[in-house]
Amino acid sequence: MECVADKQQNQKKAVKKIREAADKGAQIVCLQELYASRYFCDVEDYDNFKLAEPVPGPTTEEFGKLAEELNIVIIASLFEKRAQGVYHNTTVVIDADGSYLGKYRKMHIPDDPSYYEKFYFTPGDSGYKVFKTQYATVGVLICWDQWYPEAARIVALMGAEILFYPTAIGWATTQDKKTNEEQYNAWATIQKSHAIANGVHVVSVNRIGLEQEGKMKFWGASFVCNPMGTVLHKSPHDKEEVAVVTIDTAETDSYRIHWPFLRDRRIDSYKSITRRFIDEE
Repeated sequence: MECVADKQQNQKKAVKKIREAADKGAQIVCLQELYASRYFCDVEDYDNFKLAEPVPGPTTEEFGKLAEELNIVIIASLFEKRAQGVYHNTTVVIDADGSYLGKYRKMHIPDDPSYYEKFYFTPGDSGYKVFKTQYATVGVLICWDQWYPEAARIVALMGAEILFYPTAIGWATTQDKKTNEEQYNAWATIQKSHAIANGVHVVSVNRIGLEQEGKMKFWGASFVCNPMGTVLHKSPHDKEEVAVVTIDTAETDSYRIHWPFLRDRRIDSYKSITRRFIDEE
């Protein structure tokens, strides 16, 4: 989905596209990261905090009514105002009966040129989450989280059948084609690797469009892959799309018994993973 500056227009578009997905038979619908606005973290601007809202709040209430009406699960990424001076990059999950199942607050917060998220977002402090919806048990991680195998592993061990990644990532328009391809391939590869290592389906949902006064091209290419990393669907780089992809969670057992990575984990040997860097005993 391509975003504009007006928050209400983005909300109307999101609702329209959710309805379109439901009409196509979708049971679980996931929106991209911070869908209700342009990606504002390209600058450190105090006025952007005005985009935040309480969670739960007006948007979760609207999506609750929509989910109940359409009998679908909605996964939506919001800019949460938790308290005065405390803000989070948060994704909510609404069940198909309209009930609010809870939220996940982004754990890994980047700080790079054009991605100044540490200025806006407090790191999540409520841990990793799974949500038992009417259709599947889903895990939700957010954008920068997608580079960390530890996060995917934990959510899989908590019982997630499908791992969703609401995302906002793109190319600087000054970059060359080789760099663009290298970055995109790394992004896709790491997420497919999470699917393989954990025996889960992965759904990655990204935005499209030129933002930041034409300096950033969000690369879209949302995709779904199975537990072998096979891409079941890939969206265009530069075109909005509502895609409905069938996932059979009953296949997971077959994947996991033929490639038993979870069976053969040596949990007794992983204590060092909690260290920042292993440079001394």
